[in-house]
Amino acid sequence: MNAKTLFATTLIIAGIVVLAYSGISFTTPGEGIRFLGMQIKTTDSHFIPPVVGAVALVGGVILLLVKPRSV
Repeated sequence: MNAKTLFATTLIIAGIVVLAYSGISFTTPGEGIRFLGMQIKTTDSHFIPPVVGAVALVGGVILLLVKPRSV
């Protein structure tokens, strides 16, 4: 399997997963806040909308279907 096929397959799988869950939300650690000698931890929330999954799915399918140009 070459790199193009592997990348296209990864895009298709990621697109299906995002569409199946109607978007994916996840959190990452944010910057800590120091206030009156206390350390307060924060988190940042992120959301991947279903539109991104649809674009990844279509892009992966197109990438699989397009034949390489002869040079």
